[in-house]
Amino acid sequence: VQLQASGGGLVQAGGSLRLSCAASGRTFSNGAMGWFRQAPGKAREFVAAIRWSGGATAYEDSVKGRFTISRENGKDSVHLQMSFLKPEDTAVYYCAAKSRGMIISAMRNAAAYDYWGQGTLVTVSS
Repeated sequence: VQLQASGGGLVQAGGSLRLSCAASGRTFSNGAMGWFRQAPGKAREFVAAIRWSGGATAYEDSVKGRFTISRENGKDSVHLQMSFLKPEDTAVYYCAAKSRGMIISAMRNAAAYDYWGQGTLVTVSS
């Protein structure tokens, strides 16, 4: 399985970016995909996730109301629309996926995911 993330870049505070992640090599009929991020000198943290079955979503508190995760219909792809970006959103963003069996309570846990993408850098200038 390969996860290909794209869409990172440099943006001014208050701006928007859209990250995308496409999975290949396996279907995710009952799994989930999500985004984590790691800022310099900090641990990797959960950002958002979406479960294929039922479409349940989860967000880290600091991004609620600013970020939206969505699934591309018919494809094993997710998008993360990021708006009202802040300098503290600066990080490498990683796409993650679990092919099946994701329970809602585990969506925020990095250890629950089986596959990881290479990361895409988001830099928000003040």
